[in-house]
Amino acid sequence: MRGAAVLRIGMIGTENSHITHFTRFLNVEQRHPGVRAAALAGGRSERNLELAELGGIDLIVDKPAQLVDEVDAAIVSTRDGAKHLEDARPLLEAGKPVLVDKPLAASIEHAQELLRITEQNSALLLSCSALRFVPEIGHLVPTEKSGPLRHLHVIGPADPDSDYSGLFFYGIHHVEAALEILGDPEIDLAALDVRAVRRGDTVVATLRIADTEVTFTFVVPDAGSRVPFHATGIYQAAVVSRDLTLGGDYNAPALTEFLTAVETGSVSRSPGQLLAPVAVLSAISSALERN
Repeated sequence: MRGAAVLRIGMIGTENSHITHFTRFLNVEQRHPGVRAAALAGGRSERNLELAELGGIDLIVDKPAQLVDEVDAAIVSTRDGAKHLEDARPLLEAGKPVLVDKPLAASIEHAQELLRITEQNSALLLSCSALRFVPEIGHLVPTEKSGPLRHLHVIGPADPDSDYSGLFFYGIHHVEAALEILGDPEIDLAALDVRAVRRGDTVVATLRIADTEVTFTFVVPDAGSRVPFHATGIYQAAVVSRDLTLGGDYNAPALTEFLTAVETGSVSRSPGQLLAPVAVLSAISSALERN
């Protein structure tokens, strides 16, 4: 990539295990020659010292803004999506490409601000759930044989009381999987009509997306187990039901998509598509609060 130059990636939100994956892909296994995890933000914590040793990373800074002159791009994996705007802002304002690990943000306002900063500074921004890339998603996309999709039901773990912005921490996976199956439509915010109810450890939300009835079931995980991610599609002429299984390298496709975008100078997802998962989950969270 970029001839003999090395593309230097700064890592933000290193408390997240996903940073271990990205460091392994880039520095240990060297899956992307010419690309390297070059710096860590968050200070010289025990966690960062372990990552530095794993990836042979020499530079550790305290704040994301200190990465601006040290890296060519950044990955933000901070667990709480409410902090993604703050963490990504200095890099985007400097025109750097940024991969924001799911979710893009934990509110529509923050997501829109991220998109505004990206456009204003001719930067590059990508965010996506790993569930978009699992092979089972392809089995759920409507075909000529199945006929149109009438009802989609996506199930998985999520906790509305999570310290990491409630349903956004895991619930974003449900929403992005559904949007991928539905063809990644943009969302009319004004047209979102959500019904959501919580009973004990389970939240059920229903709404209409791209002329399809969609149900999301979020089940709070307990200390020892959690419900698997699963999707069922009811079509005009078929019913298809699949577990959505994340393998050990589930973060690899998102990294590949990001590096391809950096190399080509453009992302495959429109601003509206990046905003859509946040809009849907915000509407679900608001409906849940009302009830």
